[in-house]
Amino acid sequence: MPFSLIPSALWNGYEEITPAWLQQRGITLLLSDLDYTLAPKYVRRPDLALREWIAALHAAGIQCVIVSNNRSGRRVQEFCADLGIPYQGHAGKPSPRGLEAAMAASGISPKHTAMVGDKLLTDVLAANRSGVLALMVEPRGGAVTLWQKVLHGLQAPFKARCPENMVKKS
Repeated sequence: MPFSLIPSALWNGYEEITPAWLQQRGITLLLSDLDYTLAPKYVRRPDLALREWIAALHAAGIQCVIVSNNRSGRRVQEFCADLGIPYQGHAGKPSPRGLEAAMAASGISPKHTAMVGDKLLTDVLAANRSGVLALMVEPRGGAVTLWQKVLHGLQAPFKARCPENMVKKS
């Protein structure tokens, strides 16, 4: 069980992760965090851009499952129902157990799985501990609270070591 905080690839946002990029790496299951990865935490329903991205993944034969630590199961349940995708709640990231449960339910091995998230200490660490491709995006809605800003700053050295940095400088 490797302990690494370095993502395999880094983007500005989820929409930059294309089905073709995933297919080139043999990915058929994309696990995703919800809060600040696909939508800011205060957003209750998926927007059109997210719906289209999920549809493009499905059209390419890539399953998507939300793996969330969110304490509000109702929000995650409603969000995923709107998208027509399953979720693994109370995932306990950085523990690999939530990712492993989602892979088992999907019948897909770690070799063909990627995890996308916005935090090194939960999403990337859980992905690396699970043996899946660790993908990272900048937080949707930005770092808002003081704690988020501190975490964002602490992540910089690890993100700088990312082998595939797709972040566009503005």
